[in-house]
Amino acid sequence: MDSETVLKYFDADSVVDHYALASTQVGLWESEEKIFSRVFQPQNSILELGCGAGRIAFGLHELGYQHIMATDYSKPMIQRARHLSTLLEYNIPLRVCDAADLEFEDNVFDGAIFGFNGLMQIPQASRRERALSEIFRVIRPEGWFVFTTHDRDRSPHSSFWTQEERRWQQSEQSAELDDFGDRTEMTADGAHYMHVPSMPEMEAVLERTGFRIEATVMRSQLAHESTEVAAFSDDCRFWVVQKPAAHS
Repeated sequence: MDSETVLKYFDADSVVDHYALASTQVGLWESEEKIFSRVFQPQNSILELGCGAGRIAFGLHELGYQHIMATDYSKPMIQRARHLSTLLEYNIPLRVCDAADLEFEDNVFDGAIFGFNGLMQIPQASRRERALSEIFRVIRPEGWFVFTTHDRDRSPHSSFWTQEERRWQQSEQSAELDDFGDRTEMTADGAHYMHVPSMPEMEAVLERTGFRIEATVMRSQLAHESTEVAAFSDDCRFWVVQKPAAHS
């Protein structure tokens, strides 16, 4: 799967509309608020990757976080987020940015967030690892990074993954997929891509990129989310990781 195909999906008007609706009607999940308020202080400078139409950035702003840099790979998403930010009179910097090639200097943010499984919507394992390395680079030593993924071993679609594993073992997987765990669903807006990792897979890549895992927990174990949140998104796994103090 190539980045241009993934981007085409997120640039589609109806997909942008969906994310904009989440920004105004869903807001921060209860689980997100619990974790963000635990690891980040209101005075911290926070880089958000994959901000969509601003759902998390707006929610943090409403909680008193004043130093948020919200970014997304999709220009239409950023344009809509800017429009909503203006309507709400929220002074939040919003920028088009590639998470795998960040334009920021080393050690400039106190922490980072990649919400709603956004990291897993970067195609190809090498680019996801590159994004993790870039995030590691731009946050300060002892800075926190919070992100979410699905968990292949806890998937409600276990029969699909059993069959998919057999296809990969027999080299019969779809030609458009790069790594076991990739899944593509064709929609009216194009191909919706997602990588669904296992815990050992994520633990290994986080270790390679230098992060220390503080905690990982399923959203459903943290909070009983509203019907609006449940309709917007499936259960997912939170990862709370830290850049060790030894790095500068």
